[in-house]
Amino acid sequence: MKTRKKILIIATNHDRLNNGQETGYWLGEITHFYNILADAGFEIDFASPKGSKPPMDKKSYNLRDRDNRKFIENSNLKQRLETPIPIDQLNPEDYMAIYYAGGHGAMWDFPNNKTLAQVAAAIYENGGFVAAVCHGSAGLLNIQLADGRYLLDGKSATGFANLEERLIRLTSAVPFLLEDEIKKRGAQYKRALLPFIPHVVVNDRLVTGQNPQSAKAVAKALIQLIE
Repeated sequence: MKTRKKILIIATNHDRLNNGQETGYWLGEITHFYNILADAGFEIDFASPKGSKPPMDKKSYNLRDRDNRKFIENSNLKQRLETPIPIDQLNPEDYMAIYYAGGHGAMWDFPNNKTLAQVAAAIYENGGFVAAVCHGSAGLLNIQLADGRYLLDGKSATGFANLEERLIRLTSAVPFLLEDEIKKRGAQYKRALLPFIPHVVVNDRLVTGQNPQSAKAVAKALIQLIE
């Protein structure tokens, strides 16, 4: 019997902002998404651009968050995240969906990784789904489909807003402003009226969330699309 295809979570390997501060992936953007999908019975793999241990943004290490605690206290799960599959060893046919987790680090090593973009394009063109949250949407910028068009072209999408970047005072610490780049790719950028509240945009088989608060909603929207 053919096994059900898996879901792939991508975590960044980049650990520094332009101002020298440490960064990495945002823990809740992985745990909130993972726990909902796992509880729904999906099998999940972790991958990173280099295949080495992804650095966690220490500001996201909050064990009062039940999802974070459940994940971190599971030693097998924690080890799987810390020993991810290298991107170039992935077979897109094994996966029904790819999810780009955010954290500021994603802005450096997601957009210009051609292999990663090819994996995502293959999953999408096989009838699968592409999802991203917060700065993870940087991974969508250079996904090109077989006809040469960018995945984002003509679609509605979201990601960390310029306003949110300004409010946390990191506009000069990042390589670009994500909202601007999403628009440059021909997408209609959509954000919530207020910053830092959950906001998800679903367009065809693309699911995007605006900020860390949106990870659970992205997971739920993805399950709805799949089922």
